[in-house]
Amino acid sequence: MAFGAEELRVLRRALALALHPSPVSAEDVQDCLRLAESVDEAAHEGARLRAFLLADLVRYRAALPGTAAGYLVLLEEVLASGYRPDPDDLAALRALRGNPAAAALLDRCRVLAEQDVRARLAGRAVPAVASVPASRTRLLAIPGGRAAEEPDRKPEPEPQPRQPDRAPRPDRPIPTPGEVFPPRRKTAPPPANPPQQLAAG
Repeated sequence: MAFGAEELRVLRRALALALHPSPVSAEDVQDCLRLAESVDEAAHEGARLRAFLLADLVRYRAALPGTAAGYLVLLEEVLASGYRPDPDDLAALRALRGNPAAAALLDRCRVLAEQDVRARLAGRAVPAVASVPASRTRLLAIPGGRAAEEPDRKPEPEPQPRQPDRAPRPDRPIPTPGEVFPPRRKTAPPPANPPQQLAAG
């Protein structure tokens, strides 16, 4: 990643502010924010390009030996971007060792693989394939940065579970038992001597 003359000026100013905090102008703050956004955009674009290259590398490797020329070019390109060869790459290069370019890449990948093994044995982290950088806090330490633009926000209280009403409320009178349990309606008793039908004579 290369910086222009103006970007280097802003970068030097940001480093000076980080080492020796002092009041800064709004213009300096905006310049630093723009530089941070440009760096993030370039990093994201580089990660997307590497992802496309790795996907092509897998496709070319799966179609070997017919795609040997394209596979070797792609492998050399992704190695330059920080890619670490995996066992599939080593096996493919061994199968293509009759090709001088493949033999040279095999030697290079063996050196990288040995370095990774030594790093693991020594307990050091092995470099991984660079990916899209996680979102980060941007220049909040610079006086007058974005932290100063946003008012302090208090965390919203978590909603509490609703508790049942235990005490009577003055605007809600306690109902009487007669209102809650209305009296049952009395049904009319059946007649003592039901009328009998007279037989037609």
